[in-house]
Amino acid sequence: MPAPPPESIDAYLDSLAPDRREAIEAVRGVIRANLPEGYEEGIQYRMIGYYVPHRLYAPGYHCDPKQPLPFASLASQKNHMALYLFCTYASEDEASWFRDKWTSTGKPLDMGKGCVRFKRLVDVPLEVVGECVRRVPVATFIETYEANLPPKIREKHMKLKARLEGDSEAPTMTMVETPAAPVAKKTRKKAAKKAGAKKAAKKTAKKATKKTAKKATKKTAKKATKKTAKKAAKKVGKKAATKKMTKKPPRRTTKRA
Repeated sequence: MPAPPPESIDAYLDSLAPDRREAIEAVRGVIRANLPEGYEEGIQYRMIGYYVPHRLYAPGYHCDPKQPLPFASLASQKNHMALYLFCTYASEDEASWFRDKWTSTGKPLDMGKGCVRFKRLVDVPLEVVGECVRRVPVATFIETYEANLPPKIREKHMKLKARLEGDSEAPTMTMVETPAAPVAKKTRKKAAKKAGAKKAAKKTAKKATKKTAKKATKKTAKKATKKTAKKAAKKVGKKAATKKMTKKPPRRTTKRA
């Protein structure tokens, strides 16, 4: 059974080892100091999360609309600590800027598309993290996020957004169940007869195919036996002929006078 999610950020920090807590708190402090207006902090996906609340972006996260739109996350994993930056994940320009800025400090960078892994606080250029967070206000992040959604998901997401924001022009999907038309008794009987006739036809067809298959196998068996008999007779005839040909004639004995 997985452990229950932490109830608060304080509870999350209390669960960490002292060295991990020190590093996470330092990175958290930089994020909070540079976080643009509108983002909120809380526990999201069992991590310390920074997100756009539903009051500012009603549709939420398309993977789970109940979740607010995630912007960044900070976590202590089994073998490392991680900083998840959705702004670099959604924007290649932001990602390349972040990589260049980090590597220019001379510190090692272990980064995927949006996940930065580190094991020591010394390896993290905190000023780069702060600037990365500060560069992306809420409006810019929402615009980038929506632009990167796949077309079908984006269409559904935008409809949901329009509906939640009270746009009267937004089409609403309503499912109307149409009652089935009553079927008369006569038509039911006819349908039953047809079904019975079809079943009977199938049975007779199966029987016929079985009979024809049996006949065919018998014929083929007879033909095969005839052929084998002919072959055997030919072989016997050949052997007899060869014996006659190879048989030595009897010697003549001459009587002396």
